[in-house]
Amino acid sequence: METDWLDVKSKLGTIFYALSQKIDGWDENFDPEVRVADPRFGDFQVNGILDLAKKNKKNPRELGEKLLAKAKQSQDLANCSLELSGPGFINIRLTPNFLQQWVRTFCGQCDFKQWLAGKTIVVDYSSPNTAKQMHVGHLRSMIIGESIQRLLRFCGANIIRDNHIGDWGTQFGILIMAIKWTKIDVSSLNPTEALDEFERIYREGVELAQQDETLLAEARRELVALQNGSPENLYIWEAINAISYRAFEEIYKQMDVTFDYVLGESFYRDKVDRVCQELKTFNIAEENQGALVIFHRDHDRFKNQPFLIRKSDGASNYATTDLAAVLYRCENFHADTLVYVTDGRQQDHFQQLFLTVNRWLSAKNIPIPHMKHVWFGTVLGEDGRAIKTRSGKSIKLKQLIDEAIARAQIIVAQKNPDLSPSEQNEIARIVGTGAIKYTDLSQNRTHDYVFSWDKMLSFDGNTAPYLLYAVARIYALFRRLKISPADTPTISMATFSTPEELTLARKLVDFPSTIAQVLNDLKPHYLCTYLFELTSEFSSFYNANRIIGEPKDILEKRLLLCQFVRYVLETGLHLLGIEKLEKM
Repeated sequence: METDWLDVKSKLGTIFYALSQKIDGWDENFDPEVRVADPRFGDFQVNGILDLAKKNKKNPRELGEKLLAKAKQSQDLANCSLELSGPGFINIRLTPNFLQQWVRTFCGQCDFKQWLAGKTIVVDYSSPNTAKQMHVGHLRSMIIGESIQRLLRFCGANIIRDNHIGDWGTQFGILIMAIKWTKIDVSSLNPTEALDEFERIYREGVELAQQDETLLAEARRELVALQNGSPENLYIWEAINAISYRAFEEIYKQMDVTFDYVLGESFYRDKVDRVCQELKTFNIAEENQGALVIFHRDHDRFKNQPFLIRKSDGASNYATTDLAAVLYRCENFHADTLVYVTDGRQQDHFQQLFLTVNRWLSAKNIPIPHMKHVWFGTVLGEDGRAIKTRSGKSIKLKQLIDEAIARAQIIVAQKNPDLSPSEQNEIARIVGTGAIKYTDLSQNRTHDYVFSWDKMLSFDGNTAPYLLYAVARIYALFRRLKISPADTPTISMATFSTPEELTLARKLVDFPSTIAQVLNDLKPHYLCTYLFELTSEFSSFYNANRIIGEPKDILEKRLLLCQFVRYVLETGLHLLGIEKLEKM
């Protein structure tokens, strides 16, 4: 079997389009719209005939019959059973022989590198503010961003992971003022308690500034002094950021998240003037009440909603540094695509940012990168509100992670008390962090979701423990047979025949098209749903089909399926940022 059959859905689309163009008078813009079918009717279905018929005012059934006739003559579809149903739908069922060839060809050898080869993509995610602890609100950007960059890298892109932290701005004026006022030596603070102390000091500073305008003016002077390079203020600022990032790094290490660059807002502080000047030179930005703004007058919503890029006091803001970051990523990283992973409340900001970039870079006559805002909803408590502590404060992210690991440890000790303490600790770490990630990624990212400890750590249903247990189960089988999972997949000549073998093979065929769907929409929940369904099909297969003790040809074909399932589950879990377990 040729390697271009890796993504069967895409290959079928290509074949049916080519066949349609051999029919006299067929629309050259025809899209076959091949989809995964309801298993009752087939494996795939050609859906585009109905839309074509409506567009050209023709009978869809007649068009379907013409295309079906061509398809039945095609050698490319010799291993497919084809039938016409309804108003022009063509159902496609893969034969057992095709399934066997496909599984033998691609077991452990699914190469997606060509899909994005040669593309440089910057993924901007996590991006917490310094001087504050990361809380549960920072969870989704970190987890979703990590999964997306892994997916893009898996498909062959050159990935640049950038953590655009909030380490510059008006909050530092108040914080530096309050630190000086309380006479705290930031270098002497206990690192484990420092962020709590910074948050307390900042709150006190805000309260004092609200009560006394002279202190507010003093905070502004401290900010100006910082921006002008005051050695004392820079020392305090650098100490705050160093302590903050050490705390961030502890969480990133726990969650297996790594960045190539940490280019925060401060990195662009000497680059924003160029941005403002160019936008004025190209007549994109204009002065308005002392501020520099941009109106997108040909946009229905933004024609009267200004995009503020410089405040009336001359200070830059998120928009200015984001524009400077776009230019830097184009000029220095030569990025083809920029992906931003933030919450849904920033949709307007990014829409205006992208509109501005298009106008600006067009005027500069330089290539415009493709820009994508990957936005997400809110994590809710079981009361349906944004998840908080009982006192109403945001839950610290480190507390959440530690709690998940502790709860997993109890479950692991109950299920397998014979494991050594070190083994229990390692399994609990992987299960706990994996459960947090999977719970988040298994939701449609554009929706809010309710956080539930019991559901998250359950070994039943669409959860990380359920998937991890399936992988461990396959490793246990390998150990019993004294087979290494790293061995070349068994080349079985026997054809899949039992209902469970055929169903599992068909599910494996769907893996590449699932990757393509996730890649298109940048929504990891499609992958989670697929992995859960694959695991369920594997469980049915494993329970109904004996492996150990069967004749060689039957043993080999069933081991081939087990090896492929293991590969897909491990690959999928890796793309979700979840480590595998060989024993649970």
